[in-house]
Amino acid sequence: MAVIEGDSISVPSEPTKMNEMTIKVCHEDFDVSDELQRLNQANKKVGAIASFIGLVRDFGDATDVEAMELEHYPGMTENALRGIAEEACRRWDIAGVTVIHRVGRLKPADQIVLVCCASAHRRAAFSACEFIADYLKVRAPFWKKEITAKGAQWVAAKTSDEADLQRWKS
Repeated sequence: MAVIEGDSISVPSEPTKMNEMTIKVCHEDFDVSDELQRLNQANKKVGAIASFIGLVRDFGDATDVEAMELEHYPGMTENALRGIAEEACRRWDIAGVTVIHRVGRLKPADQIVLVCCASAHRRAAFSACEFIADYLKVRAPFWKKEITAKGAQWVAAKTSDEADLQRWKS
């Protein structure tokens, strides 16, 4: 069951080999340090936490991006993110996962996504973090629109992002 906290929805984890899973889609910014500390304190057997922070760029399909607007389908998006995180946990021995993705209007240099994976060992944490970042880029139901001085345009899926998924198929 999803828990609504302000503008964010948290999907609590069900019992698995993991101790901690946080999935949030929200308008407000997140504090990376707070999220890493929370994940670290959730399990004292953690020896590594790998993280990825995605930022809004001032360029993309269009040049001179002034803002990006992100839309999502509440409930569906959180479930998709959770499914991606759970698949990473089936592949690697992960003690905890945090995935936070922002929606709404964001400016260049704003934080847009945070993926953190905690494990006893670095290799599992790195691999799971990269897997989640690759999959959410392509499979999570977010719609992105770049805003420029000349107008707005929807961001199309990139062939290179699909190609990144192929290495995880084996």
